[in-house]
Amino acid sequence: MKLTVGFDAKRIVRNGTGLGSYGRTLVNDLIRQGDDDIALHLYVPDKGRDDLRHQILDGATFCYPTANCQLLTAIWRTHGIVKDLQKDGIQVYHGLSGELPIGLKKAGIKGVVTIHDLIFMRHPEYYHWIDTKIYEWKFRQTVKEADRIIAISERTKQDIMELGGVSEDKITVIYQSYAPRFSEKPSPEQVAAICERYQLPERFILNVGTIEQRKNLRLVVDALNDLPEDIHLVAVGRQTKYAAQLPKNPRVHLLSGVNDEALTAIYSLAEVFVYPSRYEGFGIPIIEAIAAGLPVVACTGSCLEEAGGPASMYVDPDDAKGMASAVLSMLKGNTDREQRIRQSQQYIERFKGTDVAGQVLEVYRSLL
Repeated sequence: MKLTVGFDAKRIVRNGTGLGSYGRTLVNDLIRQGDDDIALHLYVPDKGRDDLRHQILDGATFCYPTANCQLLTAIWRTHGIVKDLQKDGIQVYHGLSGELPIGLKKAGIKGVVTIHDLIFMRHPEYYHWIDTKIYEWKFRQTVKEADRIIAISERTKQDIMELGGVSEDKITVIYQSYAPRFSEKPSPEQVAAICERYQLPERFILNVGTIEQRKNLRLVVDALNDLPEDIHLVAVGRQTKYAAQLPKNPRVHLLSGVNDEALTAIYSLAEVFVYPSRYEGFGIPIIEAIAAGLPVVACTGSCLEEAGGPASMYVDPDDAKGMASAVLSMLKGNTDREQRIRQSQQYIERFKGTDVAGQVLEVYRSLL
């Protein structure tokens, strides 16, 4: 039987990282399955960014709102889209970024939603109080519409059960996969060009992610005091007002607007990847870093051990000296560095794309 699946693809065409990367990687992995019995429809409120839209392989159809009114387009994902799904014969609709439209269940369309995290409920102090109320309302509405919830980690599953009152048998844990490009070595010419463009230091540790309070980059900035003077910190990600509050240090380099090709090259140049976040739903940059051949130092307290595995190192999110000590043990020249990298790369085999896509496909078929 032909399986017709629709996706909430807004983030696919608008977000360069995070939720956008998750959606693009999953859809492309499903396309790579080469199953002619699956039709994939990507529902987007607008064309978004051309570079992101063109990352989707041939094999999926982009669908746009039938209404021309901008106001209707703005609320289309929550209300109007259901009529379009019925018209297109969608059997399963997958909300890739934690949301499902109202009326999906009533229309007889099976709903699957990926919940990445419930940080807005677990740690509301990181959000404006109005935003936490809106996010929580959307979450509870989505749970009502969902036939199956995909949690991206065991930590997120526990949060959904505890904070959302959701039964365990409604939740399936399927880890995120990572884009194959992170395992590919960029050419020397690409690396040299990126070094020149961003004026990268000769030796540096790397962090990737939004530079905000929860991500706790201050811990690594403080740890630099106990690291060799030729070790710098390069942090790649969107900057919030938290970035301006970091101590001024010529060894700290904050980069924004870095494209995928440049990011791959920057991974290849770093010595250690650091991820000091206080709380995450999963932590996909850790897996990308391991795929690129880096050892990882992350923080305890959420789910980062699930992402990085036992060969990575983990420290308390308030322990700057512990962070420095762990980084020192991972720098080039240390005896067990290469072994840790090999063991970590074996560990992340479980996150390879086609296996993840196969698990998601099983969820779709189980609902029909």
